[in-house]
Amino acid sequence: MSTDLSVTVADGVALLEMRRPPANHVDESLLGRVADAALALDDDPACRVIVLASEGKHFCAGADLGDTDFVRDRAAAAQGIYRHAIRLFEVRTPMIAAVQGSAVGGGLGLACAADFRVADASAKFVANFARLGFHQGFGLTVTLPELVGRQFAADMLLTARRVGADEAVRVGLVDRLAEPGLLRETSHALALQIASSAPLAVRSIRTTLRGDLAARVRQALEHELAEQRMLWATRDSAEGIEASLQRRAPVFRGE
Repeated sequence: MSTDLSVTVADGVALLEMRRPPANHVDESLLGRVADAALALDDDPACRVIVLASEGKHFCAGADLGDTDFVRDRAAAAQGIYRHAIRLFEVRTPMIAAVQGSAVGGGLGLACAADFRVADASAKFVANFARLGFHQGFGLTVTLPELVGRQFAADMLLTARRVGADEAVRVGLVDRLAEPGLLRETSHALALQIASSAPLAVRSIRTTLRGDLAARVRQALEHELAEQRMLWATRDSAEGIEASLQRRAPVFRGE
């Protein structure tokens, strides 16, 4: 694998680790390789569960809004990311996201693409799109309400507030809360529990439970990108993104 992505497999569990600390921003290249690796693990008999993790302080801060590709053509950059996002929903192997620090924007979407989320006390989940002046993406239109309910999803999306680990557990966004320093161990323990079950039955049950999720996410991504294209042309979006890069509060005027 490349220097910013590694894959190891042992005892039926694959550790798929992003290595772009501290923020672990995703772009088309990295997410494409994450999807490639996860889909390849579908055909690896030694792998029964995938743990998606990241190196450093934060799980994933989403796309880098100051990246050259994003600045030059936001729609093209987002479309490239979403093209690989849908592939993650087509992975047949159960996936656990091990979340430390921030899961923001697309990083939240990435965490919600997994079957389970394990977090430590430092975890913060943020749907920050409204504070940036544009529509949510990464299929969160589908995944977030399914995990936390429509009302709490609306709360997260419209206020863009941070949801801490304890609250995330209460609302169902996080499945296991790890003791300090034991995020990887707690994630691995859950993975081993799943890996010890009959693998054909696990995949069959998972397929039934997920139903048409991939198809619904694909449709949602098309709508999300269309809304983003429209809103990226507004002054509010330019202000939101500029304020984020300058680490100041945005001033929106509805323009």
